[in-house]
Amino acid sequence: MVKNLVEKGNLSNPIILFNRTTSRAEQLASSLGSGKAKVVSSIEEAVNASDIIFTCVGDDKAIEETINSALKGNAKGKLFVDCSTVHPDTTDKLAKTINDQGAEFVACPVFGAPAMADAGQLVCVLAGPAEAVDKVKPYTTGVMGRANIDYSGEPHGSATRLKIIGNTFILNMVETLSEGHTLAEKSGLGSDRLHQFIETMFPGPYTAYSNRLRQGDYYKREEPLFAVDLARKDAGHALALAKTHGVRMKDVEVADQHLAQVQKHMGTKGDIAGIYGAVRQEADLKFEN
Repeated sequence: MVKNLVEKGNLSNPIILFNRTTSRAEQLASSLGSGKAKVVSSIEEAVNASDIIFTCVGDDKAIEETINSALKGNAKGKLFVDCSTVHPDTTDKLAKTINDQGAEFVACPVFGAPAMADAGQLVCVLAGPAEAVDKVKPYTTGVMGRANIDYSGEPHGSATRLKIIGNTFILNMVETLSEGHTLAEKSGLGSDRLHQFIETMFPGPYTAYSNRLRQGDYYKREEPLFAVDLARKDAGHALALAKTHGVRMKDVEVADQHLAQVQKHMGTKGDIAGIYGAVRQEADLKFEN
């Protein structure tokens, strides 16, 4: 996302970077080219030197801590844009906290894997006052993303509500692929033959995840593409949201049980695609294919 903001965002000044792990910010800055980015040592410093502040962190606690720190700086009149995947109630709470300090806020969670982020192919979901959303749009379609889902004028939590529900489609896709590949192996059809069907009928994410399963990427990676801890966080938010509104998401319940098995087997290296390993274990196969 940062790379695309720098390369296609028509920025008049170097982008300002803060990461809790300073070395990551420095590594990113060096990859952008000389004079394209400036690394700062605190959130307050980043906010003081910026007009628009993009945030993207792992969970609700982290974004609340980040915004609380940010508002210690000179935040009045500035625009905060949060791309994190959090509970809609958290998003609405952030909006009030930020607005109370005289700043603007737009919720902007994004759909897309890291490779899509690198390629500027994210789908950005925007919610908040229309005037504020309009200030963010020059940095979404054609820069960070390929399309917007626009909830201008609607409550900020509308964006993260869609993000949470949308992520259950990804979770259920991986669950379905995992069960299908496991049955294909156990029944003698074979995983490669099932993949031929998937590739023909469901090009795109289904095919990409199918490859990750059959090629063993789900357990061979040093760092997860979609960490199991974050996947469980999203599943928990979806189940909580469903309960609040009297809905039962049985598919998500099953997938979350498998994610718990992935956590147990792989720890922090676990990936959402590891659901395949958990389903395999239930079928008396090894976790690793």
